[in-house]
Amino acid sequence: MYYIGLDIGGTKCAASLGKITGDKIEILARNEVKTLPSATETLMALQPFVEEYKAQSGATQAGISCGGPLNSKTGIIVNPPNLADGWYNFPIVEYVKENFGLTARLQNDANACAVAEWMFGAGRGTKNMIFFTFGTGLGAGLILDGKLYAGTNDNAGEAGHLRLAKKGPIGYGKYGSFEGFCSGGGITRLAQEMAMRCKKMPACVEKMGGMSAITTKKLAEAAFDGDSFAKRVFAKSGQMLGRGLSIMIDILNPEKIVLGGVFMRSHALLVPAMKKEIEKEALGISAEVCEIVPAQLSEHIGDIAALAIAKGV
Repeated sequence: MYYIGLDIGGTKCAASLGKITGDKIEILARNEVKTLPSATETLMALQPFVEEYKAQSGATQAGISCGGPLNSKTGIIVNPPNLADGWYNFPIVEYVKENFGLTARLQNDANACAVAEWMFGAGRGTKNMIFFTFGTGLGAGLILDGKLYAGTNDNAGEAGHLRLAKKGPIGYGKYGSFEGFCSGGGITRLAQEMAMRCKKMPACVEKMGGMSAITTKKLAEAAFDGDSFAKRVFAKSGQMLGRGLSIMIDILNPEKIVLGGVFMRSHALLVPAMKKEIEKEALGISAEVCEIVPAQLSEHIGDIAALAIAKGV
Protein backbone atom coordinates (compact mmCIF):
# COMPACT_ATOMS: atom_id res chain seq x y z
CA MET A 1 0.00 0.00 0.00
CA TYR A 2 1.05 3.57 -0.73
CA TYR A 3 0.70 6.39 1.76
CA ILE A 4 1.48 10.11 1.92
CA GLY A 5 3.13 11.66 4.98
CA LEU A 6 3.20 15.28 6.12
CA ASP A 7 5.86 16.11 8.72
CA ILE A 8 5.16 19.54 10.23
CA GLY A 9 8.15 21.19 11.89
CA GLY A 10 9.07 24.59 13.24
CA THR A 11 11.56 25.41 10.47
CA LYS A 12 10.54 23.09 7.63
CA CYS A 13 7.65 20.89 6.55
CA ALA A 14 8.02 17.82 4.37
CA ALA A 15 5.75 15.71 2.18
CA SER A 16 6.72 12.12 1.48
CA LEU A 17 5.43 9.15 -0.46
CA GLY A 18 5.95 5.74 1.11
CA LYS A 19 5.26 2.13 0.29
CA ILE A 20 4.47 -0.15 3.24
CA THR A 21 4.60 -3.93 2.95
CA GLY A 22 4.23 -5.77 6.24
CA ASP A 23 6.88 -4.40 8.61
CA LYS A 24 8.93 -2.89 5.78
CA ILE A 25 8.73 0.71 4.61
CA GLU A 26 10.28 2.37 1.59
CA ILE A 27 10.31 6.13 1.06
CA LEU A 28 9.85 6.65 -2.67
CA ALA A 29 9.85 10.46 -2.80
CA ARG A 30 10.28 13.40 -0.47
CA ASN A 31 10.16 17.18 -0.77
CA GLU A 32 10.31 19.90 1.85
CA VAL A 33 9.47 23.59 2.08
CA LYS A 34 10.19 26.29 4.62
CA THR A 35 7.59 26.54 7.39
CA LEU A 36 5.76 29.81 6.84
CA PRO A 37 3.83 31.84 9.45
CA SER A 38 0.59 30.73 7.77
CA ALA A 39 -0.48 27.07 7.78
CA THR A 40 -2.48 27.56 4.59
CA GLU A 41 0.45 29.10 2.68
CA THR A 42 2.79 26.32 3.81
CA LEU A 43 0.39 23.58 2.77
CA MET A 44 -0.22 25.30 -0.56
CA ALA A 45 3.55 25.12 -1.15
CA LEU A 46 3.45 21.37 -0.44
CA GLN A 47 0.36 20.71 -2.56
CA PRO A 48 2.14 20.25 -5.96
CA PHE A 49 4.27 17.48 -4.45
CA VAL A 50 1.23 15.79 -2.90
CA GLU A 51 -0.64 15.91 -6.20
CA GLU A 52 2.38 14.37 -7.93
CA TYR A 53 2.54 11.58 -5.33
CA LYS A 54 -1.20 10.85 -5.72
CA ALA A 55 -0.89 10.64 -9.50
CA GLN A 56 2.17 8.42 -9.23
CA SER A 57 0.81 5.94 -6.69
CA GLY A 58 -2.94 6.25 -6.31
CA ALA A 59 -2.50 6.88 -2.56
CA THR A 60 -5.68 7.94 -0.76
CA GLN A 61 -4.51 8.19 2.87
CA ALA A 62 -2.23 10.69 4.60
CA GLY A 63 -0.61 10.87 8.00
CA ILE A 64 0.34 14.12 9.71
CA SER A 65 3.01 14.35 12.40
CA CYS A 66 3.24 17.65 14.30
CA GLY A 67 4.38 18.92 17.67
CA GLY A 68 1.63 19.34 20.26
CA PRO A 69 -0.56 20.53 21.78
CA LEU A 70 -3.04 19.20 19.22
CA ASN A 71 -6.29 17.29 19.11
CA SER A 72 -5.90 14.03 17.24
CA LYS A 73 -9.62 13.25 17.47
CA THR A 74 -10.78 16.46 15.78
CA GLY A 75 -7.68 16.82 13.61
CA ILE A 76 -6.85 20.31 14.87
CA ILE A 77 -3.39 21.75 15.57
CA VAL A 78 -3.93 23.73 18.79
CA ASN A 79 -0.92 25.87 19.75
CA PRO A 80 2.50 24.21 19.42
CA PRO A 81 5.24 26.52 20.78
CA ASN A 82 7.47 25.93 17.73
CA LEU A 83 4.83 27.19 15.26
CA ALA A 84 3.58 30.71 14.56
CA ASP A 85 0.09 31.98 15.44
CA GLY A 86 -1.04 31.27 11.87
CA TRP A 87 -0.99 27.56 12.73
CA TYR A 88 -2.99 27.85 15.95
CA ASN A 89 -6.39 26.10 16.04
CA PHE A 90 -5.90 25.06 12.43
CA PRO A 91 -8.12 22.15 11.23
CA ILE A 92 -5.38 20.44 9.24
CA VAL A 93 -7.16 17.09 8.73
CA GLU A 94 -10.19 18.87 7.25
CA TYR A 95 -7.91 21.02 5.09
CA VAL A 96 -6.06 17.99 3.71
CA LYS A 97 -9.35 16.25 2.95
CA GLU A 98 -10.91 19.23 1.17
CA ASN A 99 -7.82 20.51 -0.68
CA PHE A 100 -5.69 17.39 -1.22
CA GLY A 101 -8.53 14.86 -1.56
CA LEU A 102 -7.00 12.56 1.07
CA THR A 103 -8.37 11.02 4.24
CA ALA A 104 -5.91 11.91 7.00
CA ARG A 105 -4.90 11.21 10.58
CA LEU A 106 -3.10 13.67 12.88
CA GLN A 107 -0.79 12.72 15.75
CA ASN A 108 1.81 14.51 17.86
CA ASP A 109 5.38 13.89 16.81
CA ALA A 110 6.51 11.88 19.86
CA ASN A 111 3.55 9.51 19.49
CA ALA A 112 4.10 9.27 15.73
CA CYS A 113 7.78 8.41 16.25
CA ALA A 114 6.78 5.78 18.81
CA VAL A 115 4.47 4.17 16.26
CA ALA A 116 7.22 4.32 13.61
CA GLU A 117 9.80 2.64 15.84
CA TRP A 118 7.21 0.08 16.91
CA MET A 119 6.17 -0.78 13.35
CA PHE A 120 9.48 -0.49 11.51
CA GLY A 121 12.35 0.09 13.94
CA ALA A 122 13.77 -1.02 17.26
CA GLY A 123 10.37 -1.83 18.76
CA ARG A 124 9.20 -4.33 16.16
CA GLY A 125 7.55 -7.38 17.70
CA THR A 126 6.83 -5.77 21.08
CA LYS A 127 3.48 -5.34 22.74
CA ASN A 128 4.47 -2.79 25.41
CA MET A 129 7.05 -0.20 24.38
CA ILE A 130 8.03 3.35 25.34
CA PHE A 131 9.77 5.70 22.92
CA PHE A 132 11.68 8.77 24.14
CA THR A 133 12.70 11.59 21.80
CA PHE A 134 15.78 12.76 23.85
CA GLY A 135 16.41 15.59 21.36
CA THR A 136 15.84 19.31 21.86
CA GLY A 137 13.35 18.24 24.52
CA LEU A 138 12.23 14.97 26.09
CA GLY A 139 8.88 13.61 24.98
CA ALA A 140 7.58 10.06 25.09
CA GLY A 141 5.20 7.93 23.08
CA LEU A 142 3.51 4.92 24.69
CA ILE A 143 2.60 1.66 22.99
CA LEU A 144 0.58 -0.30 25.55
CA ASP A 145 -1.00 -3.69 24.95
CA GLY A 146 -0.30 -3.37 21.23
CA LYS A 147 -1.91 0.05 20.81
CA LEU A 148 -0.85 3.69 20.93
CA TYR A 149 -1.95 5.26 24.20
CA ALA A 150 -2.42 9.02 23.84
CA GLY A 151 -4.42 9.77 26.99
CA THR A 152 -7.60 11.76 27.54
CA ASN A 153 -6.50 14.82 25.54
CA ASP A 154 -3.32 13.69 23.75
CA ASN A 155 -1.02 14.54 26.65
CA ALA A 156 0.02 11.06 27.79
CA GLY A 157 3.76 10.52 27.75
CA GLU A 158 4.90 13.98 28.84
CA ALA A 159 7.58 12.37 30.99
CA GLY A 160 9.93 15.31 30.47
CA HIS A 161 7.82 17.28 32.94
CA LEU A 162 8.57 14.88 35.82
CA ARG A 163 10.69 16.46 38.54
CA LEU A 164 13.60 14.17 39.37
CA ALA A 165 15.48 16.45 41.78
CA LYS A 166 14.83 19.58 43.85
CA LYS A 167 17.60 21.37 42.00
CA GLY A 168 18.96 21.01 38.51
CA PRO A 169 18.81 22.43 34.99
CA ILE A 170 15.51 23.76 33.70
CA GLY A 171 13.59 21.71 31.17
CA TYR A 172 9.91 21.90 30.31
CA GLY A 173 9.70 25.01 32.52
CA LYS A 174 10.75 23.15 35.67
CA TYR A 175 14.01 22.97 37.64
CA GLY A 176 15.38 19.46 38.04
CA SER A 177 13.00 17.95 35.51
CA PHE A 178 13.57 14.78 33.48
CA GLU A 179 13.90 16.98 30.37
CA GLY A 180 16.29 19.28 32.24
CA PHE A 181 18.71 16.44 32.81
CA CYS A 182 18.03 14.39 29.68
CA SER A 183 17.75 16.47 26.52
CA GLY A 184 20.14 18.22 24.19
CA GLY A 185 19.49 21.64 25.76
CA GLY A 186 19.34 20.15 29.25
CA ILE A 187 22.78 18.54 29.04
CA THR A 188 24.23 21.86 27.87
CA ARG A 189 22.70 23.63 30.89
CA LEU A 190 23.82 20.81 33.19
CA ALA A 191 27.40 21.26 31.95
CA GLN A 192 27.21 25.00 32.59
CA GLU A 193 25.97 24.43 36.15
CA MET A 194 28.66 21.83 36.85
CA ALA A 195 31.38 24.03 35.33
CA MET A 196 30.37 26.94 37.57
CA ARG A 197 31.01 24.76 40.62
CA CYS A 198 34.56 23.93 39.50
CA LYS A 199 37.47 25.84 41.02
CA LYS A 200 38.78 26.56 37.53
CA MET A 201 37.17 26.39 34.14
CA PRO A 202 37.31 22.81 32.77
CA ALA A 203 39.79 22.42 29.94
CA CYS A 204 37.16 21.26 27.44
CA VAL A 205 34.93 24.26 28.21
CA GLU A 206 37.86 26.61 27.77
CA LYS A 207 38.68 24.91 24.48
CA MET A 208 35.07 25.38 23.29
CA GLY A 209 35.32 29.12 23.92
CA GLY A 210 33.77 29.48 27.36
CA MET A 211 30.48 28.74 29.08
CA SER A 212 28.25 30.28 26.41
CA ALA A 213 29.90 28.16 23.71
CA ILE A 214 29.09 24.80 25.34
CA THR A 215 26.96 22.48 23.24
CA THR A 216 25.94 18.91 23.91
CA LYS A 217 27.53 17.81 20.63
CA LYS A 218 30.91 19.37 21.53
CA LEU A 219 30.63 17.95 25.03
CA ALA A 220 30.03 14.44 23.67
CA GLU A 221 33.06 14.76 21.39
CA ALA A 222 35.17 15.80 24.38
CA ALA A 223 33.84 12.90 26.46
CA PHE A 224 34.61 10.37 23.73
CA ASP A 225 38.12 11.87 23.59
CA GLY A 226 38.49 11.09 27.29
CA ASP A 227 37.89 14.50 28.92
CA SER A 228 37.06 13.82 32.56
CA PHE A 229 34.70 16.78 33.04
CA ALA A 230 32.66 15.97 29.95
CA LYS A 231 32.42 12.34 31.04
CA ARG A 232 31.13 13.44 34.47
CA VAL A 233 28.41 15.52 32.84
CA PHE A 234 27.19 12.56 30.79
CA ALA A 235 27.44 10.29 33.82
CA LYS A 236 25.15 12.67 35.74
CA SER A 237 22.72 12.79 32.83
CA GLY A 238 22.87 8.99 32.63
CA GLN A 239 22.14 8.69 36.34
CA MET A 240 19.05 10.88 36.01
CA LEU A 241 18.02 9.03 32.87
CA GLY A 242 18.08 5.84 34.92
CA ARG A 243 16.01 7.51 37.63
CA GLY A 244 13.38 8.67 35.16
CA LEU A 245 13.26 5.36 33.33
CA SER A 246 12.87 3.53 36.64
CA ILE A 247 9.61 5.41 37.23
CA MET A 248 8.35 4.43 33.79
CA ILE A 249 9.46 0.81 34.26
CA ASP A 250 7.70 0.55 37.62
CA ILE A 251 4.45 2.12 36.41
CA LEU A 252 4.13 0.70 32.87
CA ASN A 253 6.16 -2.54 32.96
CA PRO A 254 7.36 -2.24 29.32
CA GLU A 255 9.32 -4.93 27.52
CA LYS A 256 11.37 -2.38 25.61
CA ILE A 257 12.33 1.29 25.93
CA VAL A 258 13.61 2.94 22.75
CA LEU A 259 15.53 6.23 22.97
CA GLY A 260 16.33 8.56 20.07
CA GLY A 261 18.33 11.76 19.69
CA VAL A 262 21.29 12.14 22.04
CA PHE A 263 21.00 8.54 23.24
CA MET A 264 21.41 7.17 19.70
CA ARG A 265 24.71 9.01 19.30
CA SER A 266 26.05 8.93 22.85
CA HIS A 267 24.57 5.90 24.64
CA ALA A 268 28.05 4.59 25.51
CA LEU A 269 28.49 7.67 27.71
CA LEU A 270 25.08 7.33 29.40
CA VAL A 271 24.44 3.61 29.85
CA PRO A 272 26.83 2.73 32.74
CA ALA A 273 25.34 5.30 35.14
CA MET A 274 21.84 4.66 33.77
CA LYS A 275 22.04 0.93 34.49
CA LYS A 276 23.44 1.49 37.96
CA GLU A 277 20.53 3.81 38.84
CA ILE A 278 17.92 1.43 37.43
CA GLU A 279 19.38 -1.41 39.52
CA LYS A 280 18.97 0.81 42.58
CA GLU A 281 15.59 2.40 41.84
CA ALA A 282 13.42 0.09 39.70
CA LEU A 283 11.61 -3.06 40.72
CA GLY A 284 13.96 -5.86 39.76
CA ILE A 285 11.18 -8.10 38.45
CA SER A 286 10.13 -5.35 36.02
CA ALA A 287 13.62 -4.10 35.12
CA GLU A 288 14.86 -7.56 34.16
CA VAL A 289 12.23 -7.94 31.42
CA CYS A 290 12.80 -4.45 29.99
CA GLU A 291 15.39 -3.96 27.24
CA ILE A 292 16.69 -0.39 26.71
CA VAL A 293 17.97 0.31 23.20
CA PRO A 294 18.79 3.18 20.80
CA ALA A 295 16.25 4.07 18.13
CA GLN A 296 16.89 2.69 14.65
CA LEU A 297 15.03 5.13 12.40
CA SER A 298 17.40 8.06 12.72
CA GLU A 299 17.78 9.68 9.31
CA HIS A 300 14.14 9.74 8.14
CA ILE A 301 12.28 9.35 11.43
CA GLY A 302 9.97 12.34 10.81
CA ASP A 303 8.89 11.09 7.39
CA ILE A 304 8.49 7.48 8.55
CA ALA A 305 6.51 8.69 11.58
CA ALA A 306 4.00 10.55 9.39
CA LEU A 307 3.67 7.56 7.05
CA ALA A 308 3.16 5.21 10.01
CA ILE A 309 0.27 7.37 11.22
CA ALA A 310 -1.21 7.27 7.71
CA LYS A 311 -1.24 3.47 7.88
CA GLY A 312 -2.77 3.55 11.34
CA VAL A 313 -2.23 1.38 14.41
